[in-house]
Amino acid sequence: MSERNTVIRSLHDLGLAAWFGGTLMGAVGLNGATAKAKNPQERLELSSLGWAKWTPVQGAALVAHAIGGAGLIFANKGRVLAQPDTRTNTIVKLVLTGVAIGTTVYSGIQGVKIADRANEGGTGVTEPGAGASESLASAQKQQKVLQWLNPALTGILIVLAAQQGEQQRPIAGLLQSKINAIRNH
Repeated sequence: MSERNTVIRSLHDLGLAAWFGGTLMGAVGLNGATAKAKNPQERLELSSLGWAKWTPVQGAALVAHAIGGAGLIFANKGRVLAQPDTRTNTIVKLVLTGVAIGTTVYSGIQGVKIADRANEGGTGVTEPGAGASESLASAQKQQKVLQWLNPALTGILIVLAAQQGEQQRPIAGLLQSKINAIRNH
């Protein structure tokens, strides 16, 4: 008899999808579009306003993903303990999720620094202008990396989640467990 985990799986997947999609859209769409503003100060102001509006949704996505992830680990604890591939995948996902949360929070901190110095303007949202203070230039340079690192990390998490879904196939998972048990003896 199969158990359904539709609610927790949906929290996990929808939270991760919003996290990934929001960071990618922010880097490509929001930062890309606001960098085209004619006024250098307006570039930073508009981008900062957009990210500030997204922040509560991003927070909700992170919480939903975390609740769903914890629920899936609990619901599948027997499989995680019994199947080495599933256990490895789960550990890698946990580590990458922690790193992605860290880079997301750090990106938010850099975003606040950029917003606080928006009056200095910028060549682009993540490109300092000629008159940028050292603080603004540093935040923009870090944000330039983070804006791509965050969707990359969450994209990898999506791939790992798909891999775990494949590992959950009853026959494939059972056969793989048997093969691994034979190899380990």
